Amino acid sequence: MNFVLEGISLGLFLAVSLGPIFVTLTQASLEKGSIAGLAVGFGVWVSDIAILTTSLIMINKLSVLVKGDAFQFWLGLSGAIILGVYGIALIIKPIKPSPSQDLLSIRSFSAFFMKGLLINTVNPFTFIFWLSVLSTYMIGRSASNSDIITLLTTIMIVIIASDCAKVFLAKMIRKKLQEQHFHWISRIAGIGLIIFGCVLLIRVI
Repeated sequence: MNFVLEGISLGLFLAVSLGPIFVTLTQASLEKGSIAGLAVGFGVWVSDIAILTTSLIMINKLSVLVKGDAFQFWLGLSGAIILGVYGIALIIKPIKPSPSQDLLSIRSFSAFFMKGLLINTVNPFTFIFWLSVLSTYMIGRSASNSDIITLLTTIMIVIIASDCAKVFLAKMIRKKLQEQHFHWISRIAGIGLIIFGCVLLIRVI
């Protein structure tokens, strides 16, 4: 039971964090509707599970790699560039509400999926968070395999549930917005992503 409660706490910590994922998830939901937001979320979840699985298998080797200056620099630089590009694109080309907000082509769904996958994967915090959790419980507290699985499953359930809640909340707000509001939201989201990119760049330089 303790591992479930701790998993909920860690999941909620990520859920309330105002980072690039939150901005991207909300922007996609406002621009194209809930399906687009869920596509971004799906990309984030696949990224988390892939990083988590790799970390679980190679925790000792990855721990050394992630702490290395070269890894932090190149991943941080890549993340800063991607966030900056997305941010500038949002400012130059403001989002517009789509009349077919609940329908997406396979190409559009894939584009939003890749956006979530990329932004989450190139964020060093993602690697650091999962490795910190695994190191704390596997090495520091010598938790059993069943306890680790319970903890990680709980964290992922909370993350997925909170992301879905954000998407559907954005959908509800979307109905009350006019076109000029979307322009302002687009600019704010773009500036936010650029700021996150700059902060990421400063940390790795």
